[in-house]
Amino acid sequence: MIDADGYRPNVGMIICNEYNQVLWAKRRGENAWQFPQGGIDRAETPEQAMFRELEEEVGTANVCIIGRTQGWLRYEVPCSRHRAQRRRYRGQKQIWFLLRFEGDEAEINTLTTQHPEFETWRWVDYWMPAREIIAFKRRVYWQALQELAPLINVGPPPADAAEARQNV
Repeated sequence: MIDADGYRPNVGMIICNEYNQVLWAKRRGENAWQFPQGGIDRAETPEQAMFRELEEEVGTANVCIIGRTQGWLRYEVPCSRHRAQRRRYRGQKQIWFLLRFEGDEAEINTLTTQHPEFETWRWVDYWMPAREIIAFKRRVYWQALQELAPLINVGPPPADAAEARQNV
């Protein structure tokens, strides 16, 4: 489902533990890490999509919702065969959720589906993804992390995270 402007509706999930570290997942077969995210199906709310995607990508939806972004955050996908195949497709528009993981770490299993998106995961500093995410997603990650940070009182980003934002 792509909107009239060429963006696919999507949810992003920032899952934090009791120490406000966030779950960072390695894409299967790639040297790329990211937050879990996924598309919103027709007739599905962002919240319903978020819980479905958590089960599919992380193996558990044992979380509580702390908050979500006020509106859609958009990024464009660089020209690629995917974009060329779908002339209308420009990128993703996302609602980001900040979640508190409430389970046991043994519940987290990124290999539960027939075609898993991730092969491993780890807890990282809240602001680290703003520096490490692929460049075309960096602005959206920065916006989501910055908007949601006050909900868990993680403090301002370190200088190198702010510097990464300037290089977008």
